[in-house]
Amino acid sequence: MSDFHVSDAVRYIGVDDTTIDLFESQYMVPNGVSYNSYVILDEKVAVMDTVDRRATAAWLENLEAQLAGREIDYLVIHHLEPDHAGSIGRLLEKFPAVTLVGNAKTFAMLPKYFPGDYSARSITVKEGDTLSLGAHTLTFVMAPMVHWPEVMVSYESSEKILFSADGFGKFGALSADEEWLCEARRYYFNIVGKYGAQVQALLKKAAGLDIQTICPLHGPILREDLGYYIGKYDLWSRYEPEDEGVLVAYASIHGNTAQAAGKMAEILEARGCPKVAMADLCRDDQAEAVEDAFRYGRAVFLSPTYDGGLFPPMDHFMAHLRDKTYRRRRVAIIENGSWAPAAARIMRGYLEAMKDVTICETVHTIQGAVKDADAAAMERIADELLA
Repeated sequence: MSDFHVSDAVRYIGVDDTTIDLFESQYMVPNGVSYNSYVILDEKVAVMDTVDRRATAAWLENLEAQLAGREIDYLVIHHLEPDHAGSIGRLLEKFPAVTLVGNAKTFAMLPKYFPGDYSARSITVKEGDTLSLGAHTLTFVMAPMVHWPEVMVSYESSEKILFSADGFGKFGALSADEEWLCEARRYYFNIVGKYGAQVQALLKKAAGLDIQTICPLHGPILREDLGYYIGKYDLWSRYEPEDEGVLVAYASIHGNTAQAAGKMAEILEARGCPKVAMADLCRDDQAEAVEDAFRYGRAVFLSPTYDGGLFPPMDHFMAHLRDKTYRRRRVAIIENGSWAPAAARIMRGYLEAMKDVTICETVHTIQGAVKDADAAAMERIADELLA
């Protein structure tokens, strides 16, 4: 854990969770996740968030090791989601004199998780308020809907540290040997992605700060080339494509639509498409498919009709894209239906409800197995999609 400390005064007390299988009970995390928490040791002692109750015991052990017998003056609550606030109750039991620091929305929500009256032991802060710990001073910046309404971040001016709440986080334990980008992108679009406008508002505030270190609530502490990480968040929150390429996302019942997806990929590659990403929505991680939908500027969605509607894996995927504000993309649609095909109509309905999504005019219906006429139609779709 010592490798993760920020400085002599700002100590990492978080915990890796390598036994969790699903984050938020829906996102696969093969390399686990970290619950980050920090303690600032100054004339006053401030703990920066707690951890999920899955990790309370280990977190308290880390905290007490850094305190070395000292008491806690403040608990700063940046975000009340249980993976960060789950150990507040246990902390209050162990350190009954601690003062809670949050904003008005924090304290309106806190009793919903930890019933009680906190008015006599809390400090309510608003935009621009400061808290002096001695040599360290925290300035509070409100970040509503990034990605809960009570979220705030704080800036420590002496060491130029941004405590960024869920911003700049990623899936994966700190012990995992993996690059930041892929799992940070998957985390962003599936957790925060709906709130691009709010992320943009926070980035504008952060632009006025001299930041040298970013301490998120998940993932590694960021110390170098911060412009790279901030640039990714700026790009993602503007819903601009990150890379040139096409996502071919498909759901297939008996393999025929999968065959069509493979043929579509071959055609796109033959036309010089720099990257064709494939997503089998029945088997692959849907969160990764959502990530790739936002990563690339173009997509082809292929689905059979099922029970007179859209095959459920595709329906789930389309609903997730809608909920995460999929926009500014060019999309082609291919359906499969031996009788009464309806998949294309339903996919189009999803896409038409999204902002700035261009739907290719050519919409093709495959009936059962892929035939020569279907391949010819896919050639036309590829030309229109890449135009």
